[in-house]
Amino acid sequence: MLSALELLRAGRSEELWLKCCGFIDLRMEQFMTIQRRLLLEQLELLKRCDLGAAVMRGAKPGSVDEFRELVPLTTYADYAPYLPERMEDALPVKPLLWQRTSGRSSGYSFKWVPVPERVYWELGDAFLGLLLFASCEKRGDVLLEEGDKFLYGLAPPPYASGCWGRRANEEGIFEFLPPIDRAEQMVFQERIEEGFRMGLAGGIDVMAAISSMLVTIGNRFAEGGGLSRLPAMLRKPELLPRLAKGVLKSKLARRPMLPRDLWTLKGLVSTGTDSVVYRERIKEMWGRYPLDVYGATESVIVAMQTWDYGAMTFVPNLNFLEFMPESEYPKWSQDRSYRARTLLLDEVIPFERYVVVITNFLGGAFTRYVLGDIVEITSLRNHNLNIDIPQMEFYSRADDVIDFTYASFTEKTIWQAIEGTGIRYVDWVARKEIGEGPVLHVYVELAANGLTGQEDVRKAVDGQFKAASDEYAHLGGEFGMDLLKVTLLPRGAFEGYIADRQAAGADLAHLKPPRINPSDEALRILLKSDAKDRIAVRI
Repeated sequence: MLSALELLRAGRSEELWLKCCGFIDLRMEQFMTIQRRLLLEQLELLKRCDLGAAVMRGAKPGSVDEFRELVPLTTYADYAPYLPERMEDALPVKPLLWQRTSGRSSGYSFKWVPVPERVYWELGDAFLGLLLFASCEKRGDVLLEEGDKFLYGLAPPPYASGCWGRRANEEGIFEFLPPIDRAEQMVFQERIEEGFRMGLAGGIDVMAAISSMLVTIGNRFAEGGGLSRLPAMLRKPELLPRLAKGVLKSKLARRPMLPRDLWTLKGLVSTGTDSVVYRERIKEMWGRYPLDVYGATESVIVAMQTWDYGAMTFVPNLNFLEFMPESEYPKWSQDRSYRARTLLLDEVIPFERYVVVITNFLGGAFTRYVLGDIVEITSLRNHNLNIDIPQMEFYSRADDVIDFTYASFTEKTIWQAIEGTGIRYVDWVARKEIGEGPVLHVYVELAANGLTGQEDVRKAVDGQFKAASDEYAHLGGEFGMDLLKVTLLPRGAFEGYIADRQAAGADLAHLKPPRINPSDEALRILLKSDAKDRIAVRI
């Protein structure tokens, strides 16, 4: 099979589009046919391995219906005898590589996940599909070209995004900035500095990064960090034309320089649950909207936006997809013997929310695995683009809901409220606390130039909650309940937290505090008065 580069060089761009993006042309019955066929193939692999016998509890289902009837839902605890120790002989197939999650979940500091060779190769098509959608204007557009400059904003292997980058590099289309072999050996600050230096000389065409990191980099420009190396740059003649153009554009606009003043990107891909919150800020900073993708280390890619930047379309060939109604999740999470109901993709209902359950295809390890993410089905098809596949948006983690009986908050809703105030901030955490009554306590570190007082921040966030939720507004208006408390953290609190955790020898996955329901110890570190203001990224 020809690589993406070979197809481009041969002028066979239509074949490249079909290879990477053709799934959006499937009819619903075709999508489900692929799902069922690949599941039956996966079942044969599971029946022949120790892991399959364990997670299927000895069942040997011969059909999709038997599989859903006989095989229980699973969590990472069901894989703990095999995956943490990377016992490859127990798996459906020997993995090509292992990747790991980046943070806490289900009682594990992180989770090791095997990646079979077939999954790895399919990932190449899926990731290129993302970049094609991010750069096109209509169906069939292939605007990527050999030699396009790709700024490396990904977390390196063994994290999942680094595996995506390696796979894209193997297709041969992109010139990574810095080159992947070097980038993977650098800390983030070094990667970005070197990538921008190279980009000032030769340009940047595409980029993929966590949404919050795109905003962080943009903020460094706006705060002057982007000019911190200006004297050194002025001694490099090859950097002057682009740099001078960027300075001029920002001066004419009477604002600080932003990345969009230096580069006009063909495509921008963002990952992370905060993409929808930061969407407008990223466009302001980078000159275009980021294309959002939904997935996890255990599932790789589940769904992605297309060129209309609307809701996401499901991918058929990486996981068998089931959807647990949101109301079923509390019953199942409290009693794992409870037989929670699930629906298939051709059974979901618009405007309903579901917890995603996946079974890996192509020799993967996870079987009826509850990802713990809640998604909302926004429609049964994309009418504007004539995509006959249900559309979804990420709603929240199933376990990060802060509930107050009459009102509830998720990471997404809190983030949107803080963003909606327009107040510049570094980061925040929130948790439910019980004093004279229950409150949602939000701890915020303001940006360096943030002069807003604590009560002003509370009023602004409170106003956003009231505008977004009638229930919340009624609690304050009709019932006189005040659920919100805000505490301003000392300047440098989050940088100080990271430094504290590094000094304690914490793993990379544990350098940042959990945003929802941080522990007393995490808050103690954040609230320390001797936290220093550090600049983590200089460009």
